[in-house]
Amino acid sequence: MSDIPYRNALIIGAGFGISGALTRALSSAGLRVIIASRDVHRLAPLAKQTGAVALQVDASDASQVARLFNEAEAHIGPPEVVIYNASSMVRGEIAELDALRVGHAVAVTALGAFYAIQQAAKYMVPAGKGAILLTGATAGVKGFARSAPFAMGKFALRGLAQSAARELAPQGIHIGHVIVDGVVRATGRADPSDRTLDPDAIAQCYIDLLRQHRSAWSWEIEVRPWAENF
Repeated sequence: MSDIPYRNALIIGAGFGISGALTRALSSAGLRVIIASRDVHRLAPLAKQTGAVALQVDASDASQVARLFNEAEAHIGPPEVVIYNASSMVRGEIAELDALRVGHAVAVTALGAFYAIQQAAKYMVPAGKGAILLTGATAGVKGFARSAPFAMGKFALRGLAQSAARELAPQGIHIGHVIVDGVVRATGRADPSDRTLDPDAIAQCYIDLLRQHRSAWSWEIEVRPWAENF
């Protein structure tokens, strides 16, 4: 029997790295899992491997996120764990960036997370229970040159997590922001130097957050390779 105090999970922005590892870990722990992505067809192998249900969503669209939660409830019941892993990166010199692409990137990385938290709260607040975990990045604490849109989105995501934790934690909802500070290695690829982050090891950190007792909740953790100089 799993010691994770939740019965199901919805992962938004699913793919083959961190979210793939999370899908496998949560499914193995006995949770029913929904995986959602804009390109739902690419999720077929992961869904087949884990038994997860794959659904389509454009996380930058509030109405689609609302629809996703309704569909998820129909498949697995009210979502008890929501993991927001979606993001979009647009690189380039500030003077040359396309404003519409920048707006969309920020919408996927940050606004979509707000839409997800808003929908999750509608289920979790009445239940007095739930967990919402957000995938952050180095860019959420340090903006890099030629990466302003990603920094904007990830900084906003961190602020959203902090604000949501202060509002929702007293209502029984665990908010967690995971800063992934480094390059995530491809699933199944070895790295004897451990200079890249193993997605399965990152997923274990999320699982550990879900297991935390409410008397000692973390709202933010940071993961990085041990070999990194910082």
